[in-house]
Amino acid sequence: MSGVNKVILIGRLGQEPEIRSTAGGQQVCTLNIATSESWTKDGHKEERTEWHRVVLWGRQAELAHKYLRKGRMVYIEGKLQTRSWQDQQGQKRYTTEIVANNMQFLESAGSNANRDQSNDIPPPNDQGHDSYYSNENPYASSGNNSQPFSKNSRPIDDDIPF
Repeated sequence: MSGVNKVILIGRLGQEPEIRSTAGGQQVCTLNIATSESWTKDGHKEERTEWHRVVLWGRQAELAHKYLRKGRMVYIEGKLQTRSWQDQQGQKRYTTEIVANNMQFLESAGSNANRDQSNDIPPPNDQGHDSYYSNENPYASSGNNSQPFSKNSRPIDDDIPF
């Protein structure tokens, strides 16, 4: 039996997207995405933010660079990948990043990215450029154009223990 390597993130960009081209001319875009969770402990609100490095390739890289800005919320689906390289001092270094295969913009370019964040998952925008982009869209082969979040989707409280 093989394992599963799947990551789903909904978070905000912590800085502007960085784009570059490989020697072969393929576009690569790097995003730094923050996800936060908050809770109350002993009557005090506590919060923890995790930072995630996301890599997009090809057309998705171009779209992310064109439409995403610092503070915008984005949905990312992909896999964890670790790579290594040698730094200038000859030390072997490692980094783990998310290689995205699906991306969805969750806010329009003109929306206020710093609005009240009481809703964990805002509804997607109806504008054309905020549609679902994918290099490997699992919905494409079935003819189902479903998106991971519909306009009225909200988190569902269920009995699943994880």
